This record gives sequence, structure tokens and C-alpha cells, in this order.
Amino acid sequence: MSHFTDRLIAAIRRCRNPVLVGLDPRADSLPLGLRCAPTDDGLEVAEAYRRFCCAVIDVVAPLVPIVKPQAAFFEELGPQGMLALAEVIGYARDQGLLVLLDGKRNDIGSTATAYAQGYLGKPPAGSWGADALTVSPYLGDDSLEPFVQVATQRGGGVFVLVKTSNPGGKLFQDLVADGRPLYQHVGALVESLATQTLGEGGYGAVGAVTGATYPQQLAELRSLMPHSWFLVPGYGAQGGTARDVAGAFDAHGLGAIVNSSRAIIFAHSRKEYRDRYGDARWQEAVEAATRDMIAQLASETPAGQLD
Repeated sequence: MSHFTDRLIAAIRRCRNPVLVGLDPRADSLPLGLRCAPTDDGLEVAEAYRRFCCAVIDVVAPLVPIVKPQAAFFEELGPQGMLALAEVIGYARDQGLLVLLDGKRNDIGSTATAYAQGYLGKPPAGSWGADALTVSPYLGDDSLEPFVQVATQRGGGVFVLVKTSNPGGKLFQDLVADGRPLYQHVGALVESLATQTLGEGGYGAVGAVTGATYPQQLAELRSLMPHSWFLVPGYGAQGGTARDVAGAFDAHGLGAIVNSSRAIIFAHSRKEYRDRYGDARWQEAVEAATRDMIAQLASETPAGQLD
């Protein structure tokens, strides 16, 4: 299996953009034609989520390199939701997309190994078939080692929470220890793991989650972590702009994928697209929002340098 970031670079260059579409289905935000009454076993809503996410994938697969299912929205529905998640991951892979599962998992020892083996890698090696997984670092370096080992063996990627996009993240992440904020300490560990797992493109299999809502720290971390690929949340619905994420990229327009979830998948309800498309043409709204984001990143960031 080839290196994850090498495959990611190839996909980004093929699509000529670093857009990551987040698949965060919510029952009350679905287009009217897909909404349904919840049942005790979660079956109807799970089926609606599966149909919705697969229909989003149909639209974005020709446009972007990668998608990010959010596990929580499927887990909320119980076993039926998890079956739907598995089908969405498989469908995305069948459409040629890379899949980053947003699960923010971690533990120690054999439990961390079980998480990594279950989530990472194409079946039958990995049961879930994700190309990459988000993980938390706060159990320490030994908790990350199993994820790094499995990712290296299976051509997978690991994205470690470093500086998240939510306002409350600073409560712990900005605490100062030994003269540096905690997020810099975590970033230094991630960079060390990245340099140990380099692909041909110069980036490691271990990357960082770094939020668009903190553009100064984002640019600071880029200079401190030159071999770490960035997953950048917070664009769009959380207020981050294309200009805010510019510092995440290297000079060649690589080094980062920028996530947008609600602003794309529920674009039919946004004022910019509602009157033009509405519920009846919601997939066209998804396409328009995706193309608009691609254009914004090309105009305001080094992603416009992609060839």
C-alpha cells in the first residue's frame, strides 16, 4: 500500500484543490424529501443518512480529493447508524475518494491498537476501511504509537488534535508549560512522528488538526511543523475564511486539506443558494457551494499554485 500523503498529494493535484467535504448528517437539516420520523431502532433515519451522504458523494466525487464522515452522527443511531456509516465509507472509496474518518479516538496499549486496526486500511485489513483517522493526543506519546505503527503498515494517515477550531479549546491548549503553550508541545511531538514516517512528497503519515479560526497560530504551526500535513476545520459555518487558512499551506499549495461540512452539504438552506435551488435541487446547491469554496481557496491561498 502506498504512503497516505503521497496518495493525498496525487488526489489533490488531480482535482486541483485541497477541499475536504465533511459528511455530518443531521435529521432536521436534511432536504425535505429525505426527512423522516425517527423510529426506536434508528432504521429510518440511518437509511436517510446513508442515502443523503451517498448522494452528496455523487456530486463531490468528481470535484474534490477526500471526504470526512463524522462518526458521532451515525453512532447516535445505534447499530443501524453504524451499518450506514460502513456503507457510506465503502461507497466513497468506490467513487475514488479518500476517506478520513472523524472519530477522535484514543486509548493506551492494546485498546489503541484495536482502534487503529479496526479503522485504518482497506478491507479486509481494516474493518471500517478508512484511509485516515482523527485521534486525541492527551494520553501521551505511547497512546499514539499504535496508530502510527498501523498507519505505517497499511498506508494510512493519523491526524492528531493540536490546535482545534472551537473557542473552548484554548482552556487547555493554550496553557503554558516550559515557556510554550501546550499546543506547541503537541505540535512538536506530531512533527517528530511525521519526520519518522515521511513519504516521497516530504510529508509524514502523522498530521495535525489545526483550526481555521486561529489563523495566526495556524501560520505559526506551519513554520514549526514543515513535514506535518494539516487538517483544517472551522472554515465556513464556524467563521473561518479562505484568507484565514492561507498560512496552512506550503509554497506549492500543498500541506493542508480544508474541511467544510454544513456549509456544503446543507447549502440548499443557506441564503446564497436557497432561492436559486432550495430543497428540490439540493444537490445542485452542494455542487455550487463546493465550486465556490474551490474558487475561494484558489484566489486567497497558495492552493491557487497547484498544477
